[in-house]
Amino acid sequence: MRRWNGWGDSANNYPLKPSGLRFVQARLGRAEPLPDAELQSVLDQVPASRLAAHPLVSTDPEIRVRHARGQSLPDWLAMRSGEFGHFPDGVAEPETSGEVRKLLSWAEQHDVVVIPYGGGTSVAGHINPQPSSKPVLTLSLARMNRLVELDRESQIATFGAGTPGPQVEQQLREQGYVLGHFPQSWELSTIGGWVASRSSGQQSMRYGRIEQMFAGGKVETPRGTLEIPAIPASSAGPDIREIILGSEGRMGIITEVKVRVTPLPETESFHVAFAPNWDTAVELVRGMTQARLPLSMLRVSNPEETRSHLMLAGHEKLVSVLHRYLGLRGCGDEKCMITFGVTGERRQSRQTLAAARQRIRGAGGVVIGTLLGKKWEESRFRSPYLRHGLWEHGYVVDTFETAVNWKQVTPAMKAMEQAVREQAGDGEQVHVFTHLSHLYPQGSSIYTTYVFRCSASYPETLARWQAMKQAASEAIVANGGTISHQHGVGRDHAPWLIHEKGQEGMAAIRSLIGHFDPQQRLNPGCLIQDSDVTDKQG
Repeated sequence: MRRWNGWGDSANNYPLKPSGLRFVQARLGRAEPLPDAELQSVLDQVPASRLAAHPLVSTDPEIRVRHARGQSLPDWLAMRSGEFGHFPDGVAEPETSGEVRKLLSWAEQHDVVVIPYGGGTSVAGHINPQPSSKPVLTLSLARMNRLVELDRESQIATFGAGTPGPQVEQQLREQGYVLGHFPQSWELSTIGGWVASRSSGQQSMRYGRIEQMFAGGKVETPRGTLEIPAIPASSAGPDIREIILGSEGRMGIITEVKVRVTPLPETESFHVAFAPNWDTAVELVRGMTQARLPLSMLRVSNPEETRSHLMLAGHEKLVSVLHRYLGLRGCGDEKCMITFGVTGERRQSRQTLAAARQRIRGAGGVVIGTLLGKKWEESRFRSPYLRHGLWEHGYVVDTFETAVNWKQVTPAMKAMEQAVREQAGDGEQVHVFTHLSHLYPQGSSIYTTYVFRCSASYPETLARWQAMKQAASEAIVANGGTISHQHGVGRDHAPWLIHEKGQEGMAAIRSLIGHFDPQQRLNPGCLIQDSDVTDKQG
């Protein structure tokens, strides 16, 4: 059963191991957990629905609770405290594009706000009902979860937009194919949500980001159905796919997604190496990326993340032996862990692995092999569960991310981390660490994690997070970064979108939203702030 107040299945846990707890306590001090609300107390707060009856719409209180929040830290605090604030008036789970069209017509007839819902994994406030004088319908694509068609000759697969990651890959694997899109939210996030938020997967070096995979599909808009053909390439004007990519539900409901798939690889392995320090590590991975070394993934942890990951792993004796060995090989306290994947045809994979090892050793690094790589592979989708393990001991964890050109990678990382430290508040410490997770010839993403103690109350804890989030976002745009490389804009990042798009770009986005959704019924306040919409309407 999926948790109503946190991440994932209630049968899955990622408890903080004793050595990990001691590590966190040493950096932040002992903490006291905040009390968790019971589901029944939240159900008692759900108001009567304002929706007219509809055969596809449920107004059951529990389904409304389970669709009221995503997975951002404010969402987490709302769910754990029981103070949700607002609930959708009902939840619809259509099974076809035709049913989606009927629901949009019904919403127009009854003046209903509609929030598209995929896997509910948003960490940027995409799916949260806002205060509204109008009834709010959450439209879940959960029942549209199948492989509809597979064109083997063209290698194009068509899926219902609500198909979650595991079902995408399972259904493709049965046919001998792989999509290869593996965001950390893969367990729960959906293929339609990946398109709507311009998602990036862990093995994007081989398979590409979702924009390289997205070939076409179907979108139901208030103006009618938008069909996007799966043409391999076109010079016939602007690409309509680009209008829908990253649209976050503002222009329509994505109901079918056509993606470019590839045959299953002959072999795949993940490896871990260490570089002596951060500057060496960055120069090394930049060189590997710009040389177009055909790795499937490449990521590098800064020294603090390297220490944190090794300590949180919990194998104290093995980690101690590893530290001593690496120290003897020239990788001491400032060492950086590099994780990379090799995927594809067997002979080419051997050549790629040999080339990667040669470059790492040439930079003074140490290649450990596949043991730690296998550990990473086994736990690659478990990290979101760590929030539960930390919460039980009174600690809060959150992340933010960006992408910048290479010359800005280190300055931006330092500025982002320092911004969070300076806004920890109340004389508190914050444990901050970073990795580069998606690398490009021109630059890299930067993914920062920070851990801090709960304050004495939920409102105080939220206020400290807001100060840190604001400071981190300001540091990102000040260093020329995008406000989001892979999490999307939602409502949390909307104030900073203008720094990337500019006045004319924002005007173009507003115009597109106004065309597809003239009454601003779909997900208002998401991507484009309400003030922007008001200005347009005025």
